[in-house]
Amino acid sequence: MAKTKLTPSSLFPILNQHPGPRLLGMARLAAESTHTDDGHQIEFRTLQPRTILNRSVSKRQLKNYWTINPYRGCEFGCKYCYARYTHEFLQPAPINTPPPGTHDIPQQPWALAFEHEIYLKENAAWLLEQELRHVDPTEEIAIGTATDPYQPIERRVGITRSLLEVFARQKGLRIGIITKSSLITRDIDLLQQIAANNTLVIHLTITTTDAALARKLEPRALRKLCIAGLNAGVLCSPLLPGINDSVASIDSVAERASAAGACFLGAHPLFLKSCSRPTWLAFIREHLPHLADDYNRRFAKADFVDATYRNRMATLTRQICRKHHLYERNSEAHLTRDLSTPQPASSQAAGKESANKQSAARKPPIPVRPEDLQPSLFATS
Repeated sequence: MAKTKLTPSSLFPILNQHPGPRLLGMARLAAESTHTDDGHQIEFRTLQPRTILNRSVSKRQLKNYWTINPYRGCEFGCKYCYARYTHEFLQPAPINTPPPGTHDIPQQPWALAFEHEIYLKENAAWLLEQELRHVDPTEEIAIGTATDPYQPIERRVGITRSLLEVFARQKGLRIGIITKSSLITRDIDLLQQIAANNTLVIHLTITTTDAALARKLEPRALRKLCIAGLNAGVLCSPLLPGINDSVASIDSVAERASAAGACFLGAHPLFLKSCSRPTWLAFIREHLPHLADDYNRRFAKADFVDATYRNRMATLTRQICRKHHLYERNSEAHLTRDLSTPQPASSQAAGKESANKQSAARKPPIPVRPEDLQPSLFATS
């Protein structure tokens, strides 16, 4: 009998059906994703992740911190968004990222795909139900750190709401939500159920009250959450040098946030990762060319602004928070902690101011036109 030499390829022909380098991790999942829908210049694809809870590895955050991102990519497409880097991992080959100080380079296709190619994570609620069994209740869970959980597609597919339904059955967790969309008010019923048995803090990003500027940058939301008794505040972030970092600009956001019933305000300077630097600098050259040299100088050697600017903005934010009786949210602060701790009082007068602040926080919100604070504004692509 003739001898037949058996090889893996002859025994398993399917192995030969996918030529090219073997894909691993997120790149493999992206390659296996399927088209599910289309929007305006957007393709939606389903993704089958193996986990929905991810441990934070950010050097800027504290430890013991979990993240949930129901989507990969974001329709809002904010020009400065650091989360564009998440699309790096979907590429079949390693990405060469531009080093700090690189300014006049083309926008990277994979970074632009962040707002045009959105992945919907399937079975997210089921995964969360399983994984919460292994979460230490003292550890925080942040929803929406690398995508907006309430971007427009959420209205149709409801992945974020399905996650909230899971959290509504839990007790003793510490949960933070970050969004700039008024769609979050759709889920007030679930948010109230979650807040009854867990610590829940909602962070609304409101960068500017200048509607014309916001149309070029981003959308946002707030008042109904405060009326519903939920613990909500405002992130006036990022602070963009020469754009929204003036006393008048930050004070305007703080004043309206306070009037709407917000309990805290955070304002932190822009940082430009290599994934967002070309997109943001291209935006500056096109829309605000008089600021181009300033941004090139500020980010010539690092992704972050210098310490002098950071300290000046921190001092300014602290003063504005005190003026409007808002707690200050530091960039180092946990998502859900220290909201009941007033600003440090260095004198009797400061202590009185703190007490007044607590009293003011309990007053019903001053009427404010919703269109002033929550216009449906979207970044242009």
